[in-house]
Amino acid sequence: MKRQDPPWKVVRAFALPVSGSLVHLNNVSGGVLAGDRLALDVEVEAGAAAQITTTGATRLYRHRAGAADSEQHARFSVGDAALLEYLPDAVIPYMGSRHVQRTEIRLGRGSTLFWWEVLAPGRLAAGERFAFERLRVQTEVYAGPRPVLREDYLLEPKRKALSATARMFKYSHMASLCAVQEGRPPAFWRTLEDRLNEIARRRTHAGQALWGASMLASDGVVVRGLSMSGCFIPETLIEFWSAARLAITGKDGVPPRKIY
Repeated sequence: MKRQDPPWKVVRAFALPVSGSLVHLNNVSGGVLAGDRLALDVEVEAGAAAQITTTGATRLYRHRAGAADSEQHARFSVGDAALLEYLPDAVIPYMGSRHVQRTEIRLGRGSTLFWWEVLAPGRLAAGERFAFERLRVQTEVYAGPRPVLREDYLLEPKRKALSATARMFKYSHMASLCAVQEGRPPAFWRTLEDRLNEIARRRTHAGQALWGASMLASDGVVVRGLSMSGCFIPETLIEFWSAARLAITGKDGVPPRKIY
C-alpha cells in the first residue's frame, strides 16, 4: 500500500489459503456524499494474486444543491500471469443521489480477471425503489491491447423509468460477473459459456430472477442477472464465479471473507 487517504482505508492484507492476498476496502465515512471524488489505483504485479472486496455496500447519498455529482474512479493494472479478483458489495443509490462510476482494468499477457458488480434499488421499505436522480456507469476492460468490454450507460429514473421492459422491467436488482484471461482461444470461451448458461437456467425462476451468460468479443465471458430480491444474488454470483474460476485457473477459489 503506497498511499491511502480518507475516506478509504485498508488496514492490512490477509493471506488466502490457495495463494495471494485478500484486501478489504473500507469507506470509513459510511458512504459517498455529494461532491466526493474517490480514486482507487491498484497494481497487481506480474505473477501475483489479489482478491479485493469491500466491508459493506457502496451507499450513494442524496445530492446537495450546488454540489457536484459524486464520482468514483477505479483503475486496475494486472501484470503478466497475475490474477485479480475484484468482488465488491452492492452499489446502492439512495433517493436524490447523483453519481458517476468509472472503472478501467488492463490485463497483461496471460493474466486473469474475475469481477462482479451488483446494483441495488435503495430503501425499499421507505419507498425508495430507484428514486435516485442520476447514475452513470462507464467501464473499459482490456486484455493486452485489445478492448474486450466497453460499457457506458446513464440511468435517470425520473426521465426514463427503469420499469420499462427494455430496462429492468419489474426487477429490483441487477448483477454481473466478468471473467477474462488474456490469450485463451474462442473455443474455450464457447465451452465455458455453455457451462455458465447451464447454471443460469437452473438459477432462473419465472417472475423472480433471470440469468444468462455470453462470450465477449475475445478473451472472456460475462454473466448478467436481474432479480426481484438481493437475498440470493451473493450465492448465485459465487456459483458462477466458482465454476468460471475452476475452468480458467484449474483451482477452486475461496469466497471473500468479511473480517472486521
